[in-house]
Amino acid sequence: MPLSEILGYIAAVLTTASFVPQAWHTFRTRDVRGISLGMYSVFTVGVACWLGYGVLLQAWPIVIANVITLGLAAGILVMKLRFR
Repeated sequence: MPLSEILGYIAAVLTTASFVPQAWHTFRTRDVRGISLGMYSVFTVGVACWLGYGVLLQAWPIVIANVITLGLAAGILVMKLRFR
């Protein structure tokens, strides 16, 4: 495996894992008061774009990380819209 791909997987794991505590807290408490609707909307669209980019390049570290992050971000965004 090339060094660039190893670095990609490490980056994917770290950035995705850093998002999990916020997602877990939000899912558990349903407290969305401190979450910006604008920020999460833009962030979710951005993650979807990164996912598309990764698919087009067949860059699996980008694809895997953004599939997971998109699911978490979209879930938080849905909760923000539902539990305002």
